[in-house]
Amino acid sequence: MTVTVTDGNRQRQVELPEDRYAEELAFLAAYDEGPRPPGWRLTPRAVVVFVCGSGGEELTAPDGRAMAVSRKFVGDRALVERCVVTLAGERGLLLVGEPGTAKSMLSELLAAAVCGSSTLTVQGTAGTTEDQLRYGWNYAMLLAKGPSREALVPSPVLTAMVRGAVARVEEVTRCLPEVQDSLVSLLSERRMSVPELAGTGEEGEDATVHAAPGFTLIATANLRDRGVSEMSAALKRRFNFETVGPIDDLAAETELVRGQATAALVRGGAEFTLDEAVLEALVTAFRDLRTGRSAEGWEVERPSTVMSTAEAVQVAASMGLGAAYLGNGRDVVRTLPGHLLGTVRKDDPADHARLLGYWDGPVRRRAEGGAPLWRTLWELRDELT
Repeated sequence: MTVTVTDGNRQRQVELPEDRYAEELAFLAAYDEGPRPPGWRLTPRAVVVFVCGSGGEELTAPDGRAMAVSRKFVGDRALVERCVVTLAGERGLLLVGEPGTAKSMLSELLAAAVCGSSTLTVQGTAGTTEDQLRYGWNYAMLLAKGPSREALVPSPVLTAMVRGAVARVEEVTRCLPEVQDSLVSLLSERRMSVPELAGTGEEGEDATVHAAPGFTLIATANLRDRGVSEMSAALKRRFNFETVGPIDDLAAETELVRGQATAALVRGGAEFTLDEAVLEALVTAFRDLRTGRSAEGWEVERPSTVMSTAEAVQVAASMGLGAAYLGNGRDVVRTLPGHLLGTVRKDDPADHARLLGYWDGPVRRRAEGGAPLWRTLWELRDELT
């Protein structure tokens, strides 16, 4: 079965969270009628429920509607609560962690629940300019009429300030330090000066844009990027830091990988057919290599590549697509070593030897212990050479 979402006459590969979960957001707005911070669509408590789910419990709104809210972020509920409290206080929130730990997804969910939009986003890179965080100009209009509000092209951050919404800056430490520092005054003074407009309004009022109540900013940063463009002490003080770690529970991570890989296959017009044992072996291998220790306590040499849950989703989806379109009766488990090797070798060719060491250690021991699937994987060792 293929599911498509239309945007006018266009189709979307990925739905925005505010569209995908529109029914849940509307329900939660009616379910919890408690006090809301300025500009918020939901109460802080409802935002937490939206992100973490209702635990299978069916909630009942005052108008009689009932709904069980799905779990979207697999992680510490206390972490989500701290994030929500930070945003309610209109303070900047910085989500840090290893790549692939769902920092961006969490920031999208929080923005969608708080202000109804997750699209006011700047992607941080070495090429990100200060204009992308502040404003630019429509030069045709600028030349024709001179500096004016109509000629101003606001950044997503400036748009969020005007609306009283949540702005998002992805990979903030990828931005050059002088670009990062443009956020300091925004987060402390909650206003943005536009010198070009000075004197164009009464008493120069058009030269300053003030943030509306509810404006705040969520940024993300990878721990692997420390030192790329280290944040200044002044900017760090404007943020509350929250670390998003890997998923602790094997069953929860396996369920997440299954769900997201299934969604990816549905978008590709296929059904998810990976056997549960194969999926669990895939997630187990990722967890062993990520932590440097197997579930049995055996030491594992960690590769330099981050063996994240996001990478596990990609491998599961690739295996599922291969089974759906290229299967021809072949055992899908035979493709697992090749997919793992492709993931492990992304950063350092020496990681190939580390993966072989993993096969000669935990994989071999599990095979000798009589686990049928791991015996099959051990027999496929030559696929890695």
